[in-house]
Amino acid sequence: MKNKFLLSLFFCGFIFSAFAQSNDPILMTINDQKITKSEFERIFHKNNKDSVADEKAVNEYLDLFINFKLKVFEALANGLDTAANFKQELSSYRKQLTAPYFVDKETEDKLVREAYERKKIRIRTSHILIKVAENASPSDTLAAYNKALEIRNRIIKGEDFSKLAAEYSQDDVSKVNGGDIGYLTVFTTVLPYENVAYQLKPGEVSMPVRSQYGYHIIKVTDRKENPGDVKVAHIMALVARDASDEDVKKAEQKINEAYQKLQQGEDFAKVAMDYSDDKASAKRGGDLPWFGTGRMVPEFESAAFDTKVGEITKPFRTAFGFHIIKKIETRPIAPFENERNDLVSKIAKDPRAQKSKTVLIEKLKKEYAYSFNKKAFDEVIALVDTSLLSGNYSVPKTAKLEKPLFTLKDSTYTQKQFIQYLANYKSKQKGAKTIDASKELAKQIYNGWENDKIIAYEDARLEKKYPSFAQLLQEYHDGILLFDLTDKMVWSKAIKDTIGLKEFYEKNKNKYMWDTRAEAIWITYENDKCKDALLKAIDNNKKQQTIDEMIQSINKKAVCITKKDTKLISKGDMPGIDKIAFNDDKKLNKKYTVFDDKKLIIYINGMVPPQPKQLNETKGVVTADYQSYLEKQWIDELRKKYTVKVNQDVLKQVK
Repeated sequence: MKNKFLLSLFFCGFIFSAFAQSNDPILMTINDQKITKSEFERIFHKNNKDSVADEKAVNEYLDLFINFKLKVFEALANGLDTAANFKQELSSYRKQLTAPYFVDKETEDKLVREAYERKKIRIRTSHILIKVAENASPSDTLAAYNKALEIRNRIIKGEDFSKLAAEYSQDDVSKVNGGDIGYLTVFTTVLPYENVAYQLKPGEVSMPVRSQYGYHIIKVTDRKENPGDVKVAHIMALVARDASDEDVKKAEQKINEAYQKLQQGEDFAKVAMDYSDDKASAKRGGDLPWFGTGRMVPEFESAAFDTKVGEITKPFRTAFGFHIIKKIETRPIAPFENERNDLVSKIAKDPRAQKSKTVLIEKLKKEYAYSFNKKAFDEVIALVDTSLLSGNYSVPKTAKLEKPLFTLKDSTYTQKQFIQYLANYKSKQKGAKTIDASKELAKQIYNGWENDKIIAYEDARLEKKYPSFAQLLQEYHDGILLFDLTDKMVWSKAIKDTIGLKEFYEKNKNKYMWDTRAEAIWITYENDKCKDALLKAIDNNKKQQTIDEMIQSINKKAVCITKKDTKLISKGDMPGIDKIAFNDDKKLNKKYTVFDDKKLIIYINGMVPPQPKQLNETKGVVTADYQSYLEKQWIDELRKKYTVKVNQDVLKQVK
């Protein structure tokens, strides 16, 4: 399938004449549409960056451009731009294209640089978690904070962090390890946790840190340079969470047996396939995908990074069972420019992207004269009750909701709009169903709603505000149109029109010829005695026997030679036999080559002169040629249908 945007490859940057400068000379008209000199120049240079705008190059490109424009005209004339699937697809692409316009570039650049600097460092942390819901009431939130603060104060006074973690932490996974969660780096934990961890020195303990899970007390236990990523293979003896002592003992015996095999010199891949309970990696000899800091449980990660390349660890245990690791390869963190695009992509999916969005929204507020009505907002919040927490809030019938909540230049957003939005909020919330919690949730929902409205306001103005965006969107618009129409008129037509394809082939079959080919016979033999007998018969073929007759004669005593297959070989198909099949020796019945390792003789039985290929033998090539033929016919029709006038004087000015 052709890519629809290859259709507009030659025309990237095309926009309609509405974007042209009033003093820009008209290069051409197609029917009533005017196309300016600057438009054509910009398009030409965008797609011919290494070409000089000489007369030949310009004229060649002009022809392509006209063909493109004619197809666009035809697509519009057929109403393809009004089709629901077209509108949906264009809308989807527009959404993708708008993404860069909804971040603050300066803030984004700072976040990318910060992420890269953090990526270069591994930090080992332990934590104590006191859970509290994101939308908890102020009283519940305060209670959780005070509890975390109390524990923190006990640590500062000298109590053991790991013991307090085991006693109080509500993170069931890490509390058994004294709160230790191993090493982390950028993007491997929740952002508030990461931000504080990178501010602490080894041995320091944080104040309570709020995340969506609750309050964390964080202790940094180690800080070191990040070695990058590691590639390992492993063997695992699985231990289920509810395994009995006997099951654990069996797993340990299994891993020790595998380790003994390795100590005796057996291949790691073979032992992994025979012993590992990680069946997915066992099929690959134990190989695991590349991973970095924070992707594995601490014990596994430490073993992987601390082992030298080529070394095999002793058996060790994790929460998943027993493991043996073989370190295969390491790769350092790439330079910033190599990492930048990946970091931008990760930030876009990460909560830290909100920082960039927040900065942008504040700028948009200033640009569009944002005004907030707090009194009106307080009136709306006063109408919220606990039903919001259950996802069944309804608008009070007696409420008068006519006041504006905020304004942006020429747009007003009212109490009624927001309260109806609240009524459509159906998410059920966990935690206590208090009035404080419901009002806090309503405020959070409002912030999101207001931000969305501001972004939507900006979105509606992108085409006018950013001509480059309008140009790019036009490219997608035309690309989709041309794909749909060209598929109908050329690509699918050529595939479906079997009669037309056959007629085209018959008229042009001499274009689709086989070159001279060799008739090669694949012959297998059981042993050297059989081989020698056949080669002797071929070399001393005084009776002019066929290869079948020779084989039949040798097989009279015992069947030891089998005629396997006959193939027609073109030059280059099998370079190993080209010299015996396509040299100047006319005694073709004596040409053969032997592959002893395969017990195979390839015998050249003769040559087949050039002949036309059958349609089924060259259908792909014929179809492509037929598509080109149909497109040329179509272009000829469009040239007759639409009036194209080129101002030659202006054309000479293109540079």
